[in-house]
Amino acid sequence: MVLGAAVVLAGGCAATTAAATSPPATTITLAASHAYSPTAPTLGATDDYHCTLVDPHVTTDSMITASQFFPESKEVHHAILFLVPPGLVAQARAADDNGRGWTCFGETPLPGSNVTQLGETPWLAAWAPGHGKDYAPAGTGIPLPAGSLVIMQIHYNMLVGTAPVRAKLVLTTVPATAHLTPLRLDLIVAPPDIPCPTGVTGPLCDRAASLADLGRRFGQDQVSFVTVIETICGRDPLDPPAGDTTSCVWPVRFSGKIVRVTAHMHLLGQRFRLVLDPGTPQARTLLDVPDYNFDYQRSYDIKPVTVGPNDDLQVSCTYNPQLRQELPQLRDLPPRFVTWGDGSSDEMCLAIVSYIQ
Repeated sequence: MVLGAAVVLAGGCAATTAAATSPPATTITLAASHAYSPTAPTLGATDDYHCTLVDPHVTTDSMITASQFFPESKEVHHAILFLVPPGLVAQARAADDNGRGWTCFGETPLPGSNVTQLGETPWLAAWAPGHGKDYAPAGTGIPLPAGSLVIMQIHYNMLVGTAPVRAKLVLTTVPATAHLTPLRLDLIVAPPDIPCPTGVTGPLCDRAASLADLGRRFGQDQVSFVTVIETICGRDPLDPPAGDTTSCVWPVRFSGKIVRVTAHMHLLGQRFRLVLDPGTPQARTLLDVPDYNFDYQRSYDIKPVTVGPNDDLQVSCTYNPQLRQELPQLRDLPPRFVTWGDGSSDEMCLAIVSYIQ
């Protein structure tokens, strides 16, 4: 694959292009107090999700205008940075182990929380290989209330290594009095169901066996999540259509303007598309990445597109299952029917849609 993937989008440019901010800016550097050595949660597992709590010492309401995550190691698959608002600080501190953090597979960063609480700990930023400094679109910012903490949820790919890692996050903020428009996001997903290639066989090439192994590695909540998204996308969760492509149509759950789109798949990913109002005369491609490269992931600012609850968004992904037998990280693993999963050897089809209201 070639670095610098060709991209078709609805006007705009890669979000990593620098943008000047007029209000006085503050730089906040956050680092884990301890180095962390990835550890397999179960026998044979090759992925570890670990959360680290850091304190930005924000004494006034602020807005994040730029962020940069420094993984400090190739074994970091991705990272999501979550806001802990003042009302949840005590819960987060209780989960922390003298600054050593906690295991945090899944979509919610706080132990004991559930999906309904995810909106209370929103994403501040996300990092994947290829990301550099990430500037919020002009005139926007991400709220950072006074007294908040930040959780760094880091996915370690132990197929790459298990060396100790001490990651770092740098935030650029301005006072909330700068009156920037809050930047929000929504997640649009489709469930991959990728069978073993023709001529490739093994026990995990059976979908039910593969899902059982997924549950063993990450817990039954992960299997339940697969069932939920299969159902939402109108498929039989016990026997969904299998193939090298997947797509799903979601109703828009907000009223506002989409200003940025981020594509995310794993190592088998080849092509990504996000289409507004598919199958209608008004259909419009917001982002098309025809040669997706896991090691060169980007967010893309687009010309603002007004949407509302009467609109739909369709996310589509195409994969190359042969790569599982070719890539150094994957070729020594047993063949498997690949589904949605948190592991580097699993897959995703995810559009991160950033918008303003």
